[in-house]
Amino acid sequence: MKRIIILIAAIAVVAMMIGTAFAADKLVVATDTNFPPFEFKDPATGKHTGFDVELWDAIAKEVGVEYDLQPMDFNGIIPGLQSGQIDVGIAGMTIKPERAKVVDFADGYYNAGLLILVKADNADVNSIEDLKGKVVSTKLGTTSEDFVKKNAQAADVKLFPNNDSMFMELMAGGADAVVFDSPVIADFMNKAGKGQVKVVGPLYQGQSYGIAFPKGSGLVVKVNAALKKLRENGTYRDLYVKWFQTEPK
Repeated sequence: MKRIIILIAAIAVVAMMIGTAFAADKLVVATDTNFPPFEFKDPATGKHTGFDVELWDAIAKEVGVEYDLQPMDFNGIIPGLQSGQIDVGIAGMTIKPERAKVVDFADGYYNAGLLILVKADNADVNSIEDLKGKVVSTKLGTTSEDFVKKNAQAADVKLFPNNDSMFMELMAGGADAVVFDSPVIADFMNKAGKGQVKVVGPLYQGQSYGIAFPKGSGLVVKVNAALKKLRENGTYRDLYVKWFQTEPK
């Protein structure tokens, strides 16, 4: 009888430890290392912040989950989701049919498009057609890469793993133009490149950003419900205005 009691007690302890371990599990949430104003490292604090980072934090609180933020190169996020090493990806990721075949997306949370950025004194480039025979820099593994290769007829498309490098290539004269997501282009033009660059042509290829998950993830429904609530209670609007200085579109 004593052995049975000890055995039951041991089983109870193990069950408690397992329950605690599961309760302590945190989601691994991947974000880009440098995609301002969506995600970037704040030089003052050394922590990653931005619209995506703060939006996900609000969503996580609504859903009631804990998480660890994992900044990484953009082109590693989808493979990480596919392999199960990552639970969530929020990184200004365009919802594209080919991506939706390998990961699941929540409802779109930001409407964007692509812009052409050139130096302020450039009089040769005014549209995508003018990039024929030119050198264009953009970010590796993005919608911008696909768009430029399909439409620009550029002499060379230089691909970089982060935003800083593709903008630096333009400023150093190694590229005639940058083609990239409109909010990031606007952020660079109004800050680091102020007075030195300009946008030419219209907004190309309207697109929506979505939060990505491994195929079959049960989080999609919960995140959609949380996004809906954040839009209704004004939290989404407040974050949007904070980071983009304009009303949600």
